[in-house]
This record gives sequence, structure tokens and C-alpha cells, in this order.
Amino acid sequence: MTQLVKMTRGGQITIPASIRKELDIEIGDYIEIEVVDDRLVLSPKRLIDKSQAYFWTHSWQEGEREAEEDVRSGRVERFDSVEALFDDLDDVSE
Repeated sequence: MTQLVKMTRGGQITIPASIRKELDIEIGDYIEIEVVDDRLVLSPKRLIDKSQAYFWTHSWQEGEREAEEDVRSGRVERFDSVEALFDDLDDVSE
């Protein structure tokens, strides 16, 4: 989708409503602006709370993908109690 917009005083532009809706951009969202060759590339960004940043690290996401694959492939076990889980863990460590 291409639309023509006009820059106003102070270097401001308005992202058309149809594009904001398509990209789920809301008031207060951040937009990253990058110069690529002779073009501006705008990318919507979300801030992540520092306490949750670990979740988005490469190693954590790799672990999430591995765990999801294990679940999909049936490589999981269910336990009737916490004690049964700990017993199983003890058996593995011995």
C-alpha cells in the first residue's frame, strides 16, 4: 500500500489511518526510522519491560522453540503429583 503524505512544520507527517490500522499502530507507539539508500523505512516497535527482556534473548527463544517442538512431538510426561515428578527427577539424576 502506497500513500502520499505531506510534511508539516517541525518535520511532522501523519501516517494515514488505513496504514495505522493495517499495522496495528496506536497512539503512543514507537516508530523506528531508518535510512536505507535514499529511502526512509519506518518500522513499528514495542518497548519491553526490563524485567521481561530475558524472554526475548536468542537463547531463551531457542529454548522456547525446543520446548514447543517437544510438546508437539509428544516428548512430554505428565505426573499425578509433585512427589511423582520429584521421584522421576531423582531417577534421572542417578
